[in-house]
Amino acid sequence: MDPKKSKIILISGPTASGKSKFAIKLAKKINGEIINSDSMQVYKELQILTARPNKKDQKNIKHHMYGIHSVKKIFSTGSWLKLASKKIKEIQKINKIPILVGGTGLYFKSLTEGLVTIPQVPIRIRNSTRLLQKKIGQKKFYQKLTKVDPLVKNKINSNDVQRSIRAFEIKKFTKLSITQWFKKTKILFKSDNFIKIYIDFSRVELVERIKERVERMFHNGAIEEVKKYNKIKVKSENSSNKVIGIEEVAKYLEGELDLRQTKEIIFIKTRQYAKRQTTWARGQMGSWQKISPQDQKKYLKKIK
Repeated sequence: MDPKKSKIILISGPTASGKSKFAIKLAKKINGEIINSDSMQVYKELQILTARPNKKDQKNIKHHMYGIHSVKKIFSTGSWLKLASKKIKEIQKINKIPILVGGTGLYFKSLTEGLVTIPQVPIRIRNSTRLLQKKIGQKKFYQKLTKVDPLVKNKINSNDVQRSIRAFEIKKFTKLSITQWFKKTKILFKSDNFIKIYIDFSRVELVERIKERVERMFHNGAIEEVKKYNKIKVKSENSSNKVIGIEEVAKYLEGELDLRQTKEIIFIKTRQYAKRQTTWARGQMGSWQKISPQDQKKYLKKIK
């Protein structure tokens, strides 16, 4: 498929797979502009730990939605979808091609399949639901869920903790089943608008790239970034706290870990995260075109 004839290009892949650099090369070829599709790269205070494209990377190709949000505020999938949809239309209006790049699968899923517009569940209900699940365990929690919301039975896997919690809190707050909310989903773009590319690295190559990334982060100032982050009063429930490296570097600064241990834990957690991304993609991105590092040059050469 010729990307020049496409209206919207999506590029995904596990962390450290070189998605951003490939997107820049592609954008130069097809007169494109890049839109961030990574949930952690939206935070302005976290450039190094999130591997956000730097000023040099963004010099020749326009980038959108990077470093636009404060870590103090919650940034949801719905927030991203609203902004990304607007940017896609703006880029198309000036006869350029939008290229969305990132590793957040739920962002792409919301764009291609639509997003359920569920009212925001109050934090007290969210917290109490999580505490309940933790207290009674997933098996009993799932049984309780199917009693209060029979419609989710066979729709949500009994071992899926996150989706079970989400379904329970939605039912508790809105009195409607999550399945009823799904029926209200609106799809903003037609499926044939998209070219979907997945950067597919071998596990061995990816592990090496993750090692290099961790070293590069520390060389570029990860410790100073965490020092500054710790001075900001960020609520514990905010998703920015999930950025790999914040907790580990904080422990290093407190003397709980030495530098070698800190790097090793960050490496292990990043490797595990990449594995989760790959597993998710295997189940959710089966129709995406897989491109290996070796195939990237061939792919770009085909575009005239």
